[in-house]
Amino acid sequence: MAMTLSEVEERVREDVGVRLFTVLAWLPGRRVLHRAHSSHPEQYPVGGEKSVEVAAGWLDRCITAQLPYFGPDEAAVREVFADHRLIAELGCGSVINVPVVGESGTLGVLNLLDAPGAYERSQVARAGELAVLAAPALSELVQRIDEPEEGPTS
Repeated sequence: MAMTLSEVEERVREDVGVRLFTVLAWLPGRRVLHRAHSSHPEQYPVGGEKSVEVAAGWLDRCITAQLPYFGPDEAAVREVFADHRLIAELGCGSVINVPVVGESGTLGVLNLLDAPGAYERSQVARAGELAVLAAPALSELVQRIDEPEEGPTS
């Protein structure tokens, strides 16, 4: 039985710890990140989408190369997030982003944010292991909502 994204959040809370947790689905057809789950729906509503405001280097790293991003402090958070002020207001200043990878490639990203200095590099690997748990739910979501910008030419 596949885990829901809420259940994935609970596991992340237990195993790594998190203050702000979101799951972004990668929709390759439109090249956008679609918020599939949020621990703070008021500030970060489910269904919100990001495209241009995502740092290109971050996208290359997490989506294309399927590598985690670890930001131990506020400076690292500011570097990649346009909404870093809101993140700071929520008491967060360290981040772990881990790609969720399925058979078809990158399905999305788990975003773990906590107090400045809360995370150590050793926790990145654990977060990566937990990302696997989100793959079935994200795969289903991406198949359901991703649409190419142009229809097929047949």
